[in-house]
Amino acid sequence: MVGNTGKVILTIAICTLGEILLATGIRMGFWQTTISLILINLGLFLSLQRYLFPQQYRLKPAGESATIESTLQIAHETLPFLRRGLNEDTARQSAEIIQKISEMAAVAITDKEKVLAFIGVGCDKHQPGDQILTEATKHVIATGEYKVVPDTTALNCSRYDSCDCPLGSAVIVPLKNRDEVVGSLKLYSTSHGEPPSETVRLAVGIAQLLSIQMELAELDRQAQLITQARLEALHAQINPHFFFNTLNTIVMYSRTDPEKTRQLLIHLAELFRKTLKRRGLYISLQEELEGIDIYFALEQARFGDKIRLIKEVDKSLLPYEIPVLSIQPLVENAVKHGLSPKIGPGSVFISAGIKGREMHITVSDDGVGIPKHRLGEILKPGVGSGNGVGLSNVHERFKSLYGEDYGLRIHSKEGVGTRITMRIPLLPVAPNQPSATGLQ
Repeated sequence: MVGNTGKVILTIAICTLGEILLATGIRMGFWQTTISLILINLGLFLSLQRYLFPQQYRLKPAGESATIESTLQIAHETLPFLRRGLNEDTARQSAEIIQKISEMAAVAITDKEKVLAFIGVGCDKHQPGDQILTEATKHVIATGEYKVVPDTTALNCSRYDSCDCPLGSAVIVPLKNRDEVVGSLKLYSTSHGEPPSETVRLAVGIAQLLSIQMELAELDRQAQLITQARLEALHAQINPHFFFNTLNTIVMYSRTDPEKTRQLLIHLAELFRKTLKRRGLYISLQEELEGIDIYFALEQARFGDKIRLIKEVDKSLLPYEIPVLSIQPLVENAVKHGLSPKIGPGSVFISAGIKGREMHITVSDDGVGIPKHRLGEILKPGVGSGNGVGLSNVHERFKSLYGEDYGLRIHSKEGVGTRITMRIPLLPVAPNQPSATGLQ
């Protein structure tokens, strides 16, 4: 049996191994990062159990190894599913695995409002899509703290009297994503009374690892969106329409204005260079605006006085970070769909200011506007693209990074123009840390 000293050494070893793996994260893939974080979490899981749980729920040495083994096996088998996020399909597959390995009478997974999966014995009225019925579950979601339910009275199910339910007790644990409760995991037993400490520990351990997996799934999704944005931006700059229009403009100036030709070639090369060197999720506001200036200079050479760019930016915001390729696609969209079809000159306006602890950015134009029937569709995937990166890509990335309330807001009127606003929590560039365009 491992003594206290052995446990300390084991905990340190596990955490250290996880940290060593994570330290190489620049070259690690999704799976290696996942393993690293799980190892670190497991080490903390072992070392902090005496502080996290009342005495009656602390594991005995014999039960500790079995609980850890079950938790890791569940984490291993559910990882491929939860990488796709938490929905009815992935919840059902995960609940089946948890129920099989844990040998609990029933397992349920919910989001904040409804049941996503219910596997095992119990009331057949617990169907995916149903609203959460038990007050105990609502309490866990509201407080973010696990709850041990010793009997059906404490469970407080609103349908318990209307069906013959064999379930007697439960452990309900919150599922979290970036410290925000997103749902719950419930392990049910047919016996009444306080659940064994192994059951409580197992439930909490599973919930912690599932939460890590969901956070990693979100990071993976964010990385995919960024990769898509970069590819679309690069495609935009070698798109035959954009590329040949720019080259034709350069050829035209080469006959009359060699210096202008040289400047345009420099701008085009710089646009390619900036796109190819972008790395990471973020870029400083200043660097994003510099890229927009280059893009607009190329378009202005083609359209002449028909288009102009007006910026009103709080200079104190220039060092702050924003998601890469977030403003430029909006400007491209304004030029292509707002000003280009317009009869007569038009302008694109960029404003950026501080409101509370957020940066508020607006990109507007006085172009042709968006028809009413398209406003509801413009942020759907594949719709609302400029020269490459769709508005939907920016919209989805913002919601993924900051939450549902941080998507793009679009106001438009035909014949008047379009205004798109975004909110970004203030994220200053850390000293001595390269920005997105500075990484090699």
